[in-house]
Amino acid sequence: RVPIRVRHARDGHVHELAGVAGTSQRHLSFLESGRAAPSQPMVLSLAAALNVSLRQQNAFLASAGTVGVATVINPNNLVAQPMNPAAASVATDGAEGAVSMTLRINGNEHRLRLDPRTTLLDCLRESVVLTGTKKGCDHGQCGACTVHVNGRRVNSCLSLAVMHAGEEITTIEGIGQPGALHPMQSAFVAHDAYQCGYCTCGQIMSAVALLKERWGPKDDDVREAMSGNICRCGAYPNIVAAIQQVRGKS
Repeated sequence: RVPIRVRHARDGHVHELAGVAGTSQRHLSFLESGRAAPSQPMVLSLAAALNVSLRQQNAFLASAGTVGVATVINPNNLVAQPMNPAAASVATDGAEGAVSMTLRINGNEHRLRLDPRTTLLDCLRESVVLTGTKKGCDHGQCGACTVHVNGRRVNSCLSLAVMHAGEEITTIEGIGQPGALHPMQSAFVAHDAYQCGYCTCGQIMSAVALLKERWGPKDDDVREAMSGNICRCGAYPNIVAAIQQVRGKS
C-alpha cells in the first residue's frame, strides 16, 4: 500500500488515505485531467479502488462531497503494509454501546466486540477481514454481498451482525479454495461467467444456494432465481450456462 494525499479542489485541504500501489494512478487519471468533477458514487468508487477503509471513506466524503479532487503520490513514501491484517473489532472495548458477540463464520468462531448497528457485511469485511464478500449498492439491490446463513442466501448489507450470533455463516472463502474449488466455482471458470469479477462472489454464493432450492429446470427459471444478482458487465448467458452445468451434474 502507499500513502495517498487527496487534495480538496475547492478549499485545498489535503486528506491522507491508504491506497494500493499500482491502482491509484489508473483510477484517478480522469480526475487529474480536470475534465469533470466526480459525483458522490464516483468518489465512493474511487475509495473502493484504493482499498480505503470504511471510516476513511466516510471522513473523505464528509469533506469532499461532490467536488473534484486531485492526487499527489510520492514514490519515496511507499510503505509496506499487510494486505490481509489480523482481524480487529470495529469498536474497542471501551467504546460506548459496543456489545460482545461470537460469530461462527466458515466453521471458525470469531469473538468480536462491535457497535450493534454494524451490518454483517461491514463485520465480515472490516472486522474479520474476509473481503470476498463485496459491497456494491449497500441497499440490498445488487447481490454482491450475498452470503449464506444456516444454508440460506442473505444480503449481508441488510442484516445486522448481532442478529446472527450462534448461526452458521458461510462466505465465498468457505465455499472453496484454490486447488479445491466448489463445482460451481469451476463451472464459472469453464464458462467464463465473469468479466470484471466484482459481482462474481455474490453470483456464486447465490448459485450454490439455488442448488438446494426448488426451481424449475429451464434457463428462464435460473434467470428468475438469480434476478437478485446484478452483473453490470452483462455476463448473464455464461452465468446461466455455468449454473445449468452444475445443476445437470447434481
